[in-house]
Amino acid sequence: MLFLLHIKMPSDYDKDAYPEPPRQTPIVDKQTTLPNPALILTKLFYYSVDLPVTTFRELVEGIHSGNKYNYYHQKFRRVPELTECTEGDYTCYYEAEMQWRRDHKVDQEIVKVVQERLRACQQREGTSYHQNCSKELQQFADVAKAYQSRYGDLGAYASSRKCLMKQKDRMMAAKAKA
Repeated sequence: MLFLLHIKMPSDYDKDAYPEPPRQTPIVDKQTTLPNPALILTKLFYYSVDLPVTTFRELVEGIHSGNKYNYYHQKFRRVPELTECTEGDYTCYYEAEMQWRRDHKVDQEIVKVVQERLRACQQREGTSYHQNCSKELQQFADVAKAYQSRYGDLGAYASSRKCLMKQKDRMMAAKAKA
């Protein structure tokens, strides 16, 4: 025979020392017969927009893969220089200024490339670079002289107008010597 002892707790017991056990009631899983509207919208977007666009793009890329073009840099058409602009033609002035800035950047890059070639030759040849790198030395001297004669002493705010005035002053000085 089993004897069960039933112990009754006093009414003034310490609740912090003896907490009540958690309830064992199951959490209600709410399931509805209506599907999730977010899921419906994502599938609708996928099949109506994303899938057709992706398929069309893959089709176009497949056609163009046979004749790919390599674009290394943007090609601009040559515009008239500042001397060729008519008086008051501000559009022509602006285009000439932008053309001059592009030319200036190209000339800077040319100097950098020639300088890198000279440094590579100096590194490769060591102490005898004067003899073996004479072609690179001469090329760098020519490029640096041309760059200095065109863009030297223009200052921080260089522009096509300043460059033109510098060329004019140089031509007048050469005429005065002659």
